[in-house]
Amino acid sequence: MPQLFSADWMNELKDLWNADPEVKDKLAAIGFNSIITCGLKGEAKPMGVFVVENGECVRAGDYNGETPDWDMRADRKDWMKWTKEPMGMVGLGTAYTFGKLKFLSGDYGAMLKNPAMAGPFVKSFALMAKISTQ
Repeated sequence: MPQLFSADWMNELKDLWNADPEVKDKLAAIGFNSIITCGLKGEAKPMGVFVVENGECVRAGDYNGETPDWDMRADRKDWMKWTKEPMGMVGLGTAYTFGKLKFLSGDYGAMLKNPAMAGPFVKSFALMAKISTQ
């Protein structure tokens, strides 16, 4: 069972992402390219990185100084909760509004207004719930 945001964990997410047409294909349709990082609130650096080119995750693993387009942070207890009970659109909005999910990089508001991005983003939390996490 991989540690949250470890290279093994990030690569399991990569495989799930690339196998899910509701994520990969929908993002490919809008030419989505991004460096996404995840980590804990209060930490100087993110823990994991996820590189997406034309909707497909081409590289995932430990953060190694990449400049993120999206940098998501939350407390470990919240990440662990979401890996067991994934958020939907309402839960995502609530987590953001109450500061449980922070975006140190990325335009959360613009993403939510674009259904072609918001749907796959919410679905990515459901993918996280498929990974046995410690």
